[in-house]
Amino acid sequence: MAKPKGKKGEEDISRMRKKFFHAGIARVKNIVMLFYGTKLLLVILFPTMLVLFGFAFFKKITPINLIFFLVLLACIGFYIPDIWLRIKIGNRQDMILRGFPDAMDLMVICAEAGMGLDSAMARVGEEMKMTNPPLSEELRLMTLELRAGKLRSDALRNLGLRTGLEDVESFATLLIQTDRFGTSIAQALRVQADTMRTRRYQRVEELAAKLPVKLIFPTILFIFPALFLVLMGPALIQAYRMWISR
Repeated sequence: MAKPKGKKGEEDISRMRKKFFHAGIARVKNIVMLFYGTKLLLVILFPTMLVLFGFAFFKKITPINLIFFLVLLACIGFYIPDIWLRIKIGNRQDMILRGFPDAMDLMVICAEAGMGLDSAMARVGEEMKMTNPPLSEELRLMTLELRAGKLRSDALRNLGLRTGLEDVESFATLLIQTDRFGTSIAQALRVQADTMRTRRYQRVEELAAKLPVKLIFPTILFIFPALFLVLMGPALIQAYRMWISR
């Protein structure tokens, strides 16, 4: 019932499947139906709850305002699953980005110890199971694809598609080119790890640079009024007493 129909519906499902892969929930059974079904359920549930439990509220508003609130609650229910999915994707991608340079360092160690790339990725996936579960899961899935007979280039591209991260996609492209031209895997991984660390530092610096701008409104709304009361309060009280004494 909640599943989109037609060509546009199929495109929406394909787009949503990518988001589910990015969030790490694409392997949940019937996830597309569950997602759209949840949307439909919340669209119906929120206005229904207002109708069932808002009797005292209805007496104080006009019918037009009531319709407005019902539509507003329906819209909120419709977008809540999207907001949840966006937050889940962001958290998962941030965790993968934080752990990827360390994973590449471990791959360098494994490669220099004489392990092949496939074995190195499998070992790194096992080592990072506790510290970075999302990244460990992605590396494990890639290892399973390789064991199932998929080409390494296809497995690497799928790794980039599942994460939806530019850094991981560039890592996959690097390994594909390295495998094709026969260059040193350890050296390529070391350079890529340094590049990713540099990008991570740049992102942190960018967030730090935006912080003063984001603090302007909290400062104006919360700190300045309290500071004004502390500084001007005694003077205003004294002026009020002088005015009363007259």
